[in-house]
Amino acid sequence: MQSDIPTLFVEINLSNIIFAFGTYDENQNFKVIDKVIVPNKDINKNKFTNIIQAQEIIKKNIEIIEKKSNYIFKEVIVILDNFEFLCLNISGFKKLNGSQVLKENIFYILNSLKLSVTEHEKEKTILHIFNSKSVLDGICNDNLPIGLFGDFYNHELSFFMVANNDLKNIKQIFNKNNLNVKKILIKQFIEGTHLINQNNDSEIFFKIKITKNNSYIYFFEKSSLKYVESFKFGTDIIFKDIEKVCSLHHETVEKILSDNFIDNKNFENNEFLEKKYFINENYRKIRKKLILDIADVRINEIVNIIFNNNINLKFFKKNYGKIFLFIEDQPTLKNFKKNFKSYFSQNINFKTNLIHDLEVDLIIMNAAKILIQGWKKEAIPMTQTKSSLITRIFKSLFG
Repeated sequence: MQSDIPTLFVEINLSNIIFAFGTYDENQNFKVIDKVIVPNKDINKNKFTNIIQAQEIIKKNIEIIEKKSNYIFKEVIVILDNFEFLCLNISGFKKLNGSQVLKENIFYILNSLKLSVTEHEKEKTILHIFNSKSVLDGICNDNLPIGLFGDFYNHELSFFMVANNDLKNIKQIFNKNNLNVKKILIKQFIEGTHLINQNNDSEIFFKIKITKNNSYIYFFEKSSLKYVESFKFGTDIIFKDIEKVCSLHHETVEKILSDNFIDNKNFENNEFLEKKYFINENYRKIRKKLILDIADVRINEIVNIIFNNNINLKFFKKNYGKIFLFIEDQPTLKNFKKNFKSYFSQNINFKTNLIHDLEVDLIIMNAAKILIQGWKKEAIPMTQTKSSLITRIFKSLFG
């Protein structure tokens, strides 16, 4: 990447659309120079509610970015965080009968798997392919075992795909503004690479993100993203349960939990809420322990659905690793972090660690690093012809 030439990134998430630009230095290190963050009203929950309005938002803010950068952009790197992705983990094999593993053997497996996926998922487009597992005679290899002798070779790939219509709409809102979408990156992938780079002992982990209205979980193994799942609920249901059971106004519940009165306290049955918490409603004797019990039951249910009883994770939880847990709502985190950690820790194979969310600049910088350096376990999926597929996959795997 040429230094001093601005590069444009746009992140689309449930809350905001983030426009950012920066430059690479002579050592290919990226620096974010400036950014614009606007509310996302037209690209929400896997749908374009108003594509014309979305185009106008893109146009308006690209003009702002171009004035700030004094540069006319022709390309954009898009980071997605609010679309549903299909993830497939499939394996291919080669019987060797004592012979060497050759590049041609691995190429055949990779090409066959990709062709199989594209033929069976015609309504979706591949965004990422990861080399998940390489096994020769039952022994996992961190690197491709080219030149080694064996009897049976197995190679696993993880595919991440997005619906063709969604991809078409994403490209359209930028093409209408004379911007070519150079690359689309899944935000969960970017966040995972940062955790791996910052935690040398974290080869196997779940990252779980719980916001007010949504929850997400994804799984990394040996630097490969293998699974992503989203849920249409978050910490707001804890508030709603307390409101309903205790017949309290939402503002009252917010004031109670914002006071951080629950964490590190054991309440007696006769300890009641103080009058100061009641806003625009009559005071009633409500036990503090009742609020804690209501929240605890709902938190247990949330954790069970996301993790403990999630049948989709059964195979992944046989490993040993970590859970990186981020809870967006600060009152929920302050009052109930012990409850969350306790229920997530019921699986003794995984140790739970509370973390902060990544800042915008770190997301962009990690995306820029992936763009220029690639990722050690990712193969290049986006091709037009069979010959370019061969060239690009070979290049990504063998240099």
